[in-house]
Amino acid sequence: MRSFIFLLVTCFGVTLSTFPALASEYRLVMVEQPGCAYCAAWNDQIAPAYPNTDEGKFAPLVRADLHMGPPEGITYARGVNFTPTFILVKGDAEIARMEGYVGEDFFWPIFAKLLGEHTGFETAGKD
Repeated sequence: MRSFIFLLVTCFGVTLSTFPALASEYRLVMVEQPGCAYCAAWNDQIAPAYPNTDEGKFAPLVRADLHMGPPEGITYARGVNFTPTFILVKGDAEIARMEGYVGEDFFWPIFAKLLGEHTGFETAGKD
């Protein structure tokens, strides 16, 4: 059942990524694979809230399977060896990445810092 859900979510993400008019200037590509416990943890802990956050609105999520390569029209700066790997993309090219998932308490501040360093992103609550 989990594999079916993963396949469904992956296909939906790839389908959305093929519509450039809907795409933000920045996107977050989550590279994952079936059986990845850390991917499953991210999907349980972060994924439900992600699209509703400032970060998620700024860099919408696109999913990619490790074994299928990058989504159409996106270029990685180097190969991906670990899952999950989160690749921040501007336009069609990688500008930064985070490898692994360290838990929900650390994901948000690390991701916000990555966005701030590479895009100038600031959360609404920051001074």
